[in-house]
Amino acid sequence: MEMENKVIAITGAGRGLGLSMAKLLASYGTKLALIDMDEDSLEQAKQQCMTAGANEVACFITNVAIESQVEQTFSQIKSQFQRIDGLVNNAGILRDGMLVKAKGDEVVSKLSVEDWQSVIDVNLTGVFLCAREAATAMIETKSKGVIINISSISRAGNFGQTNYTAAKAGVAAMSVTWAKELARHGIRSCAIAPGFIATEMTASMPVEAIRRAEMQIPLARMGESEEIAKTILFIFDNDYINGRVIEVDGGARL
Repeated sequence: MEMENKVIAITGAGRGLGLSMAKLLASYGTKLALIDMDEDSLEQAKQQCMTAGANEVACFITNVAIESQVEQTFSQIKSQFQRIDGLVNNAGILRDGMLVKAKGDEVVSKLSVEDWQSVIDVNLTGVFLCAREAATAMIETKSKGVIINISSISRAGNFGQTNYTAAKAGVAAMSVTWAKELARHGIRSCAIAPGFIATEMTASMPVEAIRRAEMQIPLARMGESEEIAKTILFIFDNDYINGRVIEVDGGARL
């Protein structure tokens, strides 16, 4: 896919990985639909993307877990830009906790239904909703588009992340399913499974926790958000990449 003037929607675009993706794609002259819940972050991201070279940028305040908001947002994107050529499903949250935490034979705490459901709602249902609406727009406008979903190394199972692991495993599986279903319309679907990436979220971790994480990585460092953004660009650029989950993890295995 040639990127200039292509309309790309990015969820969770206000900061972190989403912002890095948006800025890199902006440098190729794309038209960007930035989706997030934080209005201030979106406006700052818009200015950075325009400076980076985007041809047009529009912001959409949206909770991706709410169907009506997602439907309205993608309807507005289609109306404003006349098409959608790409979607990066990046929005996500963490609500970590052990399934059951116990001292000896005394149960101290359990993973709450609220923490389970909030992660599933954003990280799995949100991906489904955005992909469904983007695919609908692509089919209606005959755009040979691309859907890229952000999974995680945690999809294989990670301590203290029952909810996140379940969601990210589902994201990987949905990506393969959509590749099979949508290929007849010229639409590709892939996922990226990042490992430990240096973002605002990981920067808040204790230094010792960061060191322990880096010890699990053969390259002995966390990845940079720009390295995930470059993988996004690679998938958009290579028209024969479809139905695959690309691991970008420095060789780490949980």
